[in-house]
Amino acid sequence: VQLQASGGGLVQAGGSLRLSCAASGGIFSSMGWYRQAPGKQREWVATISSDGATDYANHAKGRFTISRDYAKNTLTLQMDSLAPEDTAVYYCSGRRIVTNREYWGQGTQVTVSS
Repeated sequence: VQLQASGGGLVQAGGSLRLSCAASGGIFSSMGWYRQAPGKQREWVATISSDGATDYANHAKGRFTISRDYAKNTLTLQMDSLAPEDTAVYYCSGRRIVTNREYWGQGTQVTVSS
């Protein structure tokens, strides 16, 4: 099982980025995005369930959109109106149906300049 996150980069405040996560080796129930800023604990960003229901952390509501392509087994996070406090390493995760075990991608760096 492998999750490969991509799409991070450097963007100015107010800009947008689109993160992608390619999953392989399993079928996942819920999938999500988390982030970890320097010196801080990893925090939850958004989750999408197997039936497409979405949930967002307060800091992501209204600015980020999580989506899935079930056929391609990919996860996406569209991030708009980015702010410097969104700077972090973003990780995708997926809970495999067969084992109910959660798997993590390697992370992709997002840096927002002011």
